[in-house]
Amino acid sequence: MKIARIETFLVPPRWLFCRIETDDGVVGWGEPVAEGSAEVVRQAVHQLGELLIGADPLRIEDHWQTMTRSTFYRGGVILASAVSGLDQALWDIAGKVRGAPVHELLGGPVRDRVRIYGWIGGDDPREVAEHAAAQADLGLTAIKMNVGAYLSPIVTSTEVAEAASRAAAAREALGPDRDVAIDFHGRVSRPSAPRLIEALQPYAPLFVEEPLVPEQSHLLGGLVERTSTPIATGERLYSRQEFLPVLQQGVTVLQPDLCHAGGISEVRRIAALGETFGALLAPHCPLGPIALAASLQVDFATPNFLIQEQSLGIHYNVGNDLLDYLVDPAVFAFTDGYVARPTAPGLGIEVDEKAVRDADARGHAWRSPVWRMPDGSLSEW
Repeated sequence: MKIARIETFLVPPRWLFCRIETDDGVVGWGEPVAEGSAEVVRQAVHQLGELLIGADPLRIEDHWQTMTRSTFYRGGVILASAVSGLDQALWDIAGKVRGAPVHELLGGPVRDRVRIYGWIGGDDPREVAEHAAAQADLGLTAIKMNVGAYLSPIVTSTEVAEAASRAAAAREALGPDRDVAIDFHGRVSRPSAPRLIEALQPYAPLFVEEPLVPEQSHLLGGLVERTSTPIATGERLYSRQEFLPVLQQGVTVLQPDLCHAGGISEVRRIAALGETFGALLAPHCPLGPIALAASLQVDFATPNFLIQEQSLGIHYNVGNDLLDYLVDPAVFAFTDGYVARPTAPGLGIEVDEKAVRDADARGHAWRSPVWRMPDGSLSEW
């Protein structure tokens, strides 16, 4: 059995899928995408694919090492994302060849169901409360929300109060037995982060996500020492080498994205590294169905797993949503805030190939928005 063909598909709203087919007709799917640069990653997938054509697809680790180490210039989100999607597709093939879900190939399940959370928007506390209550009505037991939009270099008392009021509204709507996580999205400056975390602490956040931009990861230790609120980060870190310093800073919730951080192979290692520091895994996943399927396979086989993000209904999904490219969307059905363990081979999903090819004919050119402060200077988005 050899790899015969690699294809990519630019599918709305902002995703990139890849398809690997063997010479005997086994197909594996992956999701190699860097949001806002999908076209660039697409080219990287095909360049890396030159290393795979004609090779045995079951030599996953050897392929991962070759894709990440055979070039003189390594790393970065573009190459890491391309590797991630190809790695997912190879694991999908391996599971299908062996007639087993990927989590069984990773040592077998350590749990029977995985807890998930959804994202909510809203700037007005009443709107936040409505969105949080709606997620609870759908059966979710946890949500994530932004701390705010544009924030001053040093947050004002009004901005602090507004952030706290939104968190209070979400907490009141959810009650004491559900969880709310708060995403700073790297928008908060170093002097502002401690002030905001302190103001949010009474509402018992499950975690505060990306309180500083990744370039300032060496400063996270100061935040960790000043609060009992768990600090999370990792959606913009792409290898275990990049996760090691944040673990040494005391971060306790790791959020690698399986579409950026080396796929199933590397995220599995990141989780194991985190376990030695007593940290928990909460994979980042505001993307498509293949990304979620790959994340779940890792979740089911990872002892130090916490909770899984998923994108159903997220504001990015304009025109197409999480379930649109699946033959059977029921595989992601959740009950009481959990997804049951998938039993189908590979990634556990069946991709609707016709829908994907039709979507690729339309394509997309999604870009990250550019935000500016009132004085005209660039703001973190």
